[in-house]
Amino acid sequence: MRVFAHVNNLSIKATLRYLSIILLIGVSVQGYAQSTRIQGSVVDEQNLPVPGISIKVRGTTQGTTTGSDGKYVLTPAANTGMLEFSFLGYITQEKAYNGSQTIDVKMVPAQNNLNEIVVVGYGTQRRLSVVGAVDQITSAAIEGKPAPNLITALQGVSPNLTIQQRSNEPGQPLNINIRGVSTMGDNSPLVVIDGLVGGDINLLNPNDVESISVLKDAGAAAIYGSRSANGVLLITTKKGSKNSKSRINYNGLVGVQTPKVFWEPVAGYQNAILRNEANVNAGQLPIYSPEQIRNFQQQGDTEYFLDGILKDALQQNHSISLSGGSENSSYLVSAGFLDQRSNLVGQNFGLKRYNFRLNMTNEYGRLKLTSILAYAKSNIFDHSSNTSTLIVDASRVPLYYKLKDEQGRYLTNDVLSEFNPLGQLEAGGYRKYNNDNLFGNLNAEFRIIDFLKLRGVVGGTLNANHQHARTLRVDYFPSGVSGADRNTNDDNFKDLLINTQLLAEFSKTFNQKHIVSALVGVTNESYKSESNAIYRKFTDPELGTPVTETIIDPNSANSNQRTNETSLNSILGRANYSYNDIYYGEFSFRLDASSKFSQQNRSAFFPSFSVGYRISQEAFMENYRNKIGNLKIRGSYGILGNQNVGNYQYQTTYFFYNNAYGFNNTAVNGTGINFANNNLRWEKAATLNIGVDASFFKNTLTVSLDYFNKKTSDILIPPIVPGAFGSGLPTYNAGEMRNEGWDASINYRIDGKVLKHTIGLNLADSKNKVLKIDGGTQFNNSDEMTYITQVGLPFHSYVGLKRDGYFQTLEEAAVGPKPAGLNVGPGDIRFVDVNGDNVIDDRDRYVLGNPFPRYTFGINYNLQVKGFDLGIFIQGVGRRSAFVRGELIEPFHFNYGQTAYKNNLDYWTPTNPNAAYPRLSANGSASNTNNFRRGSDLYLFNAAYARLKNVQLGYTLPTATSKKLGMQKCRAYFSGTNLLTLSKLGFLDPEATEFNSNLQSGGANSGRSYPTPVYIGFGLDVTF
Repeated sequence: MRVFAHVNNLSIKATLRYLSIILLIGVSVQGYAQSTRIQGSVVDEQNLPVPGISIKVRGTTQGTTTGSDGKYVLTPAANTGMLEFSFLGYITQEKAYNGSQTIDVKMVPAQNNLNEIVVVGYGTQRRLSVVGAVDQITSAAIEGKPAPNLITALQGVSPNLTIQQRSNEPGQPLNINIRGVSTMGDNSPLVVIDGLVGGDINLLNPNDVESISVLKDAGAAAIYGSRSANGVLLITTKKGSKNSKSRINYNGLVGVQTPKVFWEPVAGYQNAILRNEANVNAGQLPIYSPEQIRNFQQQGDTEYFLDGILKDALQQNHSISLSGGSENSSYLVSAGFLDQRSNLVGQNFGLKRYNFRLNMTNEYGRLKLTSILAYAKSNIFDHSSNTSTLIVDASRVPLYYKLKDEQGRYLTNDVLSEFNPLGQLEAGGYRKYNNDNLFGNLNAEFRIIDFLKLRGVVGGTLNANHQHARTLRVDYFPSGVSGADRNTNDDNFKDLLINTQLLAEFSKTFNQKHIVSALVGVTNESYKSESNAIYRKFTDPELGTPVTETIIDPNSANSNQRTNETSLNSILGRANYSYNDIYYGEFSFRLDASSKFSQQNRSAFFPSFSVGYRISQEAFMENYRNKIGNLKIRGSYGILGNQNVGNYQYQTTYFFYNNAYGFNNTAVNGTGINFANNNLRWEKAATLNIGVDASFFKNTLTVSLDYFNKKTSDILIPPIVPGAFGSGLPTYNAGEMRNEGWDASINYRIDGKVLKHTIGLNLADSKNKVLKIDGGTQFNNSDEMTYITQVGLPFHSYVGLKRDGYFQTLEEAAVGPKPAGLNVGPGDIRFVDVNGDNVIDDRDRYVLGNPFPRYTFGINYNLQVKGFDLGIFIQGVGRRSAFVRGELIEPFHFNYGQTAYKNNLDYWTPTNPNAAYPRLSANGSASNTNNFRRGSDLYLFNAAYARLKNVQLGYTLPTATSKKLGMQKCRAYFSGTNLLTLSKLGFLDPEATEFNSNLQSGGANSGRSYPTPVYIGFGLDVTF
């Protein structure tokens, strides 16, 4: 036993000795392998240190970032290799290394350069390797703009990213379209914030945004599958930099918004003369006597009611951030405040938004954790009425009435006999919106080996919104009451979207020429919303609390009546191959299964294929490459999806409604039925894209051109059913459309010794055509406006009669074509008789135009000289038809209004036979009915425009001066918005539209929208 124990003991000692030797050898080998040490510094074009530059060893996941002083240290595993220096907004620099050495780099700003780093779905790529249609917007494009939200700041900065404002009122949504309209249903793009679907772009602080990638084609967007048919907006927020000292940045902008109203009323006495003329032309007696008209002229005009309810308003934006990092971590903490006051007088209406953000990254060996937490609170204080009603009512009153008398009483008159808008605004009640939004994202990335990593993501968005509204009674003099019901309402809405992802990513370079990468993953998105509401009438006039006479409106609802749940399971993937940065190929796919469809139609597969050829890198193109620049050709084809339909439509559902019928002299409640469509399936869009990226003059001039052709089939639309059916029907796959167009982006940079210029131009067009619609041609009528959905025409085109001048004599009017039963006369419109039957009716209608903008453009010019900078941004539309009705076209419209505007003065008289408008005529007359009660091109206007959207003039202190004052950077600037508009449509904002992003409308444009704000302010950008 002793011998055995002795031998065993010797074996243990020997084993320990051998292990120690092996461990020492391993440590030595490891130390030898990591003995290569690369260090250096990175500066920008002004030779200032650049923190946060990403430095990676090509083909591996090894890397680091520069510190606040622009310096870095890297110990790569291999003795030789290629380093990539990259940062958003800069051209990627490549530097080869061989052993330990010092490598200093000077970064060059990217102007859509082929080497720019671009954020794509679930990752990033170099611009030279991107083969899809991706346009990246950096933070520089939105800095200094007094935009209350990110969408407003993006207007005009990217080709075929069309943004329209239906209302400029604080807190109102905007229209967003990417590459036009390609479906008859929902055309809204998918929004992805920091890798998660479902965030609210309107609640972001623009100063927190690092970049926005616009994914336009199937090659770029197919990895988002069922929601990507209308394009994707990828928004990345700012983060801190590793190895950098703490930095504090403050950005503030304070200014005044002045409401711009494009139309002007005529003088009071002139208005009375025109009313008399309209009556006399209709064979009626004059309304005003000569003495009354003379008194109007001598007394002068009263205050225009619209001017009386508008005022200048304050807008201020403030943001502050703290960022930095250590060797293994980085952080950014920010806070923002927006205060946009309303231009409507009253109770200090407007929007306030508070933003708080924490972005952190921590590395623990092979594990990298990124955590994002953002909170946004928005408070909107609004009046109790409808803004468009207030605007149009105030506009209708001629300049010989008053809003208020000396005793402070709100006055009614012959035009507004029930209430006046000032009383509504000052005393008629309010609506308070108190909305909370919480966004969270936890991302864990584990590097298994240098070329393979796993990533798990869990995050979501929580909204909790509340609206409290009160309508107060207002008594007017000499008569009229508003708010007699004394309503007190409360609405609550809460929703939660949870997003989970598990992804595996492979990236490796073989023989320094073959770059292969792949991504595969599974995701789930689960959504649930609940809301409830209580509506009370006849509440206490002071407190709004219930009293004896209070009743609860039957439209009140509990949360179990308003609950929705959906879920989406997905498998996604992408594979990329590049040979020597000359040939590129990419395949991506997504398999989605949505709860919005029945089991047999629940899943759908969305693939895309993309190729690219960087022809300028070929050996035979060396002379071209050295003397001219880069040239890349790319193309993609794929299938994208759209699931934007209501929930539970594949199931028959039931709902409860009040007072369905009477029984025994008592109102009885009833149950309604929503019929099912079990065959409801995905909408699919087959998209072809061909593009060219080129640079000239050593990358100072860059050009990007794209052509796209998209065919959308199985379009999800509700069918039109006759009223006798008694119910609506669920959405059906009932249409097809084609949408095609092009994008162009051109940027030119001139870097002189004293002056530095950059000029950017983006120009785009899209046009659609209906290919199929079940049920045949469809007409939609709204006031005098009619728009049509018909095979072969653009979706929702305007239709109406076409004018053929005016009848100039009684003889012409007697024998000319006219509506049946109408006796027209000289000065009345003569319409084109299409079918030659001498009767004007619906069979004589033409296709007149289309409301969606075409030939959209943006021009950006920047100049820098000795610390001064000037930025000019022009945005506009080359073609758009606007259908405008109401008082702006028809004086004394329907007797609702009794005002004529200055743009109405070019009307027909015997001495003005070729006028813009027909003769004046009183409401109800044959002349008025012929001229104004029929939709025609009288109402159609050219809404093309160019607008000076933003001008900035700033000065940046010299670096040495800033440092003496304890700052790294200090810039002061003036900023102005909507300063000048050029358009043939001079009496209305040409940007205003009555349609939403889906080309749906609740009525024709009659100038009722909130006025256009003209902003001038002062800003300060300081970094400590």
